[in-house]
Amino acid sequence: MWQPELETITRDELRMLQEERFQRSWRHIWADAPAQTKLLHDAGAERGDIRSLDDVHKLPFTDKSVFTEHYPFGLFAVPPEAVVRLHSTSGTTSKPSMGGYTYTDMVHWKDLVARVCVMAGVTKRDTAHIAFGFGMFTGGFGLNYGLEHMGVRVLPMGGGQTEKQLMMMRDMGSTVLVATPSYALYLSEAVREAGIKEDLMLRVGLFGGEGHTQEMAEQIERNLGIIATSNYGLCELGGPGISGECLLKTGMHIAEDHYFCEIINPETGAVLPEGETGELVVTPLTREALPLIRYRTKDITKITTEPCKCGRTHARMSPTLGRSDDMLIIRGVNVYPSQIESVLIRQEHIGPHYMLVVRREGVMDTLEVQVELTDGAVLDSFHLLEQIQNNIREQIRNILGLTVKVTLVAPQTVERFMGKAKRIKDERGM
Repeated sequence: MWQPELETITRDELRMLQEERFQRSWRHIWADAPAQTKLLHDAGAERGDIRSLDDVHKLPFTDKSVFTEHYPFGLFAVPPEAVVRLHSTSGTTSKPSMGGYTYTDMVHWKDLVARVCVMAGVTKRDTAHIAFGFGMFTGGFGLNYGLEHMGVRVLPMGGGQTEKQLMMMRDMGSTVLVATPSYALYLSEAVREAGIKEDLMLRVGLFGGEGHTQEMAEQIERNLGIIATSNYGLCELGGPGISGECLLKTGMHIAEDHYFCEIINPETGAVLPEGETGELVVTPLTREALPLIRYRTKDITKITTEPCKCGRTHARMSPTLGRSDDMLIIRGVNVYPSQIESVLIRQEHIGPHYMLVVRREGVMDTLEVQVELTDGAVLDSFHLLEQIQNNIREQIRNILGLTVKVTLVAPQTVERFMGKAKRIKDERGM
């Protein structure tokens, strides 16, 4: 599934391909997606205003609120009989965002996910253990399709049942683990506690569904003896396959032949120069069922077009720092959970499980970092506890310029997550 004719083309050739595909998608929206056309009209955009990708920044953004407003299928650009697959977001706080696929969309999806898997070093000789959920979430099915498409043997385990997960990994000789980083970490701890690391044949991890720090990836690698790679996708944009890491791990290669990406200032919406950190905005170029214009992902990252030493020429996005809507503002300081995680995971006696608790005291917001000890015996040493707390507090202050409360808790007391981790507990409204 290595596609050098697409993945190593020159930037000029890639731009020409993007232009051609964008114009086709633009015509498709105006002809077949009346709800999206109305949104463009209402924002003052007309079909003739856009002559090339250089004009895209003139167009309005699309975001999750538009999916909610037009739930379930109002944004689609094909008739119901042309949709062969439906997926959705979790919809925990509102109606879910519905994603649809035509047959051609499904073909593209399989190709893109297979491309990500090849980047990570997966071959048809591997056995892939998928610990993603297999419901409306795109992760499980997306990786399943891509891996099968390239001839890999697949174990569609789903989430949960940790003991059975470990048994099947060992008995089936699994060589590839597919999971969220949080669940991969959880499984890696279970492997360590069961003492079966040497019985496993795992060598590659394909982790997505949420952001994670380099420090967490390194801990998973140590625990399981694997190479941990990241991949990225969103249900609204077609699921996994938007980008993924090669084995050099210098950023996630974006499938620019299928997606046009921008980085914006999340507060002003202004497009930022290459290399600056901001919110990722994506315009899919080849989707039939659900073409979109400038979808705001809320994910904070940066992009470089410098060619990778692996030979691929598509732009690379850095691991996401966090989501703009997960960012905390504590006494005027912007705080992302990943910044605190990078401090915690390097500490001796500290595990990778933590919770950030936000409270309001008078008119001021406060932040408490609750983090789990790896050895309960440390709780008996006041001097050591104080030393650990002071060290964490000082390192966080050096990075953020903010003083936080640090609370050390006993092992196995911070909640574990089978899917996406929830690291923030906001008690300001309680």
